[in-house]
Amino acid sequence: MKTCLVVDDSRVIRKVARRILEGLEFDCDEAGDGAAALDKCRARMPDAILLDWNMPVMNGMDFMAALRREPGGTTPVVVFCTTENDMQKITEALRAGADEYIMKPFDSEILQSKLEQAGLL
Repeated sequence: MKTCLVVDDSRVIRKVARRILEGLEFDCDEAGDGAAALDKCRARMPDAILLDWNMPVMNGMDFMAALRREPGGTTPVVVFCTTENDMQKITEALRAGADEYIMKPFDSEILQSKLEQAGLL
């Protein structure tokens, strides 16, 4: 079974994403900020990471940079999921190593489509 780490400071977003991902046959874990997510990745590297941009402690961009330096950290598919809709921000995230980018609010069709494009479904 594929694994996905949902990283967002909103508990509601984490729960919604988890429900969608579990419906797509993913085993899910959650983290409320980038630092907690990095600890979880060090313990068990997921196949995919659904990542918020703006979070306390460690934001999404800082997390992604740290993740990509970790052993095995280039393997997970990172999908940014954020309210940041400026094309410059999207380009910045993709250049920094994100594989896909979706806007909040999202639904199951959008998330499924991005995971299919990334080769996880």
